[in-house]
Amino acid sequence: MTVLRGLGVTLPVDEGLSAGQYLDLARLAEDRGFTDVLVGEVAGPEVFAMLGMIAASTDRIRLGSGIVGIYPRTAVLTAMGFATLASLAPGRVLAGVGASSPIVVEGWHGLPFDAPRSRSREFVEVLRSVLAGDRTDADGEHVRSHGFRAALAPVDVPVMLAAMNPRMLRLAGAVADVAFLTWTPPDEYGPKIELVREGARAAGRDPDDVGIAASFWAYAGDRADEARERMRRFVLQYAMVPTHRPSFRHSVTGLERAAEAWAAGDRRAALRAVDDPAVDAMCAVGTGEDVAERVEAMRRAGVDLPIALTPGAEPGDAEGPAHTIERVAAATAKVER
Repeated sequence: MTVLRGLGVTLPVDEGLSAGQYLDLARLAEDRGFTDVLVGEVAGPEVFAMLGMIAASTDRIRLGSGIVGIYPRTAVLTAMGFATLASLAPGRVLAGVGASSPIVVEGWHGLPFDAPRSRSREFVEVLRSVLAGDRTDADGEHVRSHGFRAALAPVDVPVMLAAMNPRMLRLAGAVADVAFLTWTPPDEYGPKIELVREGARAAGRDPDDVGIAASFWAYAGDRADEARERMRRFVLQYAMVPTHRPSFRHSVTGLERAAEAWAAGDRRAALRAVDDPAVDAMCAVGTGEDVAERVEAMRRAGVDLPIALTPGAEPGDAEGPAHTIERVAAATAKVER
């Protein structure tokens, strides 16, 4: 079983910060006792370059991608990236992969967003094969590779699959070492985790062998009011992604109004439909103690590794993420004592 107990941080990679600033945040997280640091890939730093910098500049913290998309890179190339990281930081790498969304895949990369569940299954199979040092022999409907064997030594890198909707949650239980959840209020973790367990049992696996990681948006800096309004916009933006929208149905009571206004181009009306309870359900904004309470609620719900995504009060704000890391670490240490 993949050991996940701890507390992670996801660097706010869409903030317009420099690579050096992100590296400073990763070092700070290690210094303050976080067990994991994840790097997403949106429109900021390229994930493997950023993780390589972190691997070379830290000693203990586990490094993960949160997430690498399965469409822009082949499974073989993705495995080569993780194997390279693991050769430098053995035992410290977590391979987070996922389907992303049509906006990113089709709009940004110009690729068809086809069969995300089937493609994810085939991608993970080839990824595991390459990491284990096997010669590839995959002729799937979506992922194919024959005759490739990595020149680096085999590495033990747990595979984490991002999942939001029921079918993908079950798939994560069936094929991944870790299921990676996001945009989930504390009271919805239980049902989602059970779907992961169902997928594991259906695949003949021990459900307890599948770890549960979950990211949540967190802010514990000095500009909480500004951060809350920024979080409101984040909730709206992600809720309007068609593949993500079902995850917001129970928390954003004005979801349909928001969707209608969004489709009509009325962004202000759409934003008004995201009320304070919706923001509080999806994000933790306040003091370090407030964020620590969210962490504990997640752990009680069955999450092995809570992961705080730490944006600033505005783009380019590096101080907010740093304060969040410092204050959440101090508050969670008090709870654990």
